[in-house]
Amino acid sequence: MAGKREKPEEIVSKLRQVEVLQGQGATIAEAVRQIGVTQQTFYRWRKLYAGWGGHSSPGSRSLRRRTNGFDERCLT
Repeated sequence: MAGKREKPEEIVSKLRQVEVLQGQGATIAEAVRQIGVTQQTFYRWRKLYAGWGGHSSPGSRSLRRRTNGFDERCLT
């Protein structure tokens, strides 16, 4: 049975929840359990989505790279 696939905005929100819970003194294990994912999933998400705001997603990064390259080619 397949698991639920989270949207990037939901993942970033859950990562922020873990940060808040850690700030309140919870361990990573306790915080991850409260958001309903495994520690492995948390660390994978943190690696992939670190530094992303709620309005960004990994797909938009590749789009920005392509458009930046396009702008540079057009300017020269």
